[in-house]
Amino acid sequence: MKHTGKKPEPGQVKPSRCQVNILKERCKGCLFCIEFCPRQVLHESPEFNRKGYHPVYADSNSDCLKCGLCELLCPEFAIHIGPVEEEAAHD
Repeated sequence: MKHTGKKPEPGQVKPSRCQVNILKERCKGCLFCIEFCPRQVLHESPEFNRKGYHPVYADSNSDCLKCGLCELLCPEFAIHIGPVEEEAAHD
């Protein structure tokens, strides 16, 4: 799209959809990602992983801004943001 200096009309620009992928067994439940997520997409799970921690989960990927802050803050590299898979995109 060529930049014309005008604001795009509503519906003309679609935000890219993303999916928050969390490696539950790697998560140590530090909750940094939950605390600093600007859209409160991440939450603490009531379940335990094999290490005995409460891993985080993403309840609404459609609200994710794809800012990558959770990826940067995770000390265990347990969070990755990627494109929505084809099957999930049709839902």
